[in-house]
Amino acid sequence: MASVRRMERDMALRPADKQCNLMGRSGKVRAFLLLSLLVALLMLQPHFAFAQDKNIVLPESGIHYPDGFDANTVGDVQGRAYEFIRPEKGPVQFRLDSGKENYTIIVSPAWYWKDLNVNIPDGTEVKVRGSKSLGKDGKLYVVSQEMEIISTKKAYVFRDDDGTPMWRGGRSGMRGSGAGFGSPQHRGGAGMNGMGRGRR
Repeated sequence: MASVRRMERDMALRPADKQCNLMGRSGKVRAFLLLSLLVALLMLQPHFAFAQDKNIVLPESGIHYPDGFDANTVGDVQGRAYEFIRPEKGPVQFRLDSGKENYTIIVSPAWYWKDLNVNIPDGTEVKVRGSKSLGKDGKLYVVSQEMEIISTKKAYVFRDDDGTPMWRGGRSGMRGSGAGFGSPQHRGGAGMNGMGRGRR
């Protein structure tokens, strides 16, 4: 009689145990699926950013962006920065007054500028290295490769030595003070030290 009662009790408990096991398994499956989705989204983020960065022709200047960098025309300009423009699409731009000439500096997408936490008030003296060109509007342009704030020596790198945008590879473009503008130490890493090789 006792064994019959024990069997009835065991059978009554089994469905609940089975349900608990199923809930435990389904919880693990949900967690796994959620984690997989999160990993997939993180892996797709650079590709999404790249897709948003299609080459366009800037209407005023006729310059191709972001692929309008010409390593043969790289040079430095220094002066005060004014009139920052941070559009939702297209590059951040500002005017650089060197005292002799005015240049329009073409930098990077606004999201990358924001990620670097660049905060430059109007009138800040900066040094910019980049590809110089004359726009179809007759104005001087520089597709920026690197920019240094003169007073703090803080620098930001926007492109590799060959002009490849830093934002396309998920690399960091911020550099602290302590290394000179365009120095190999400042640029960080092999293959990025050509800035000091006597380019025009």
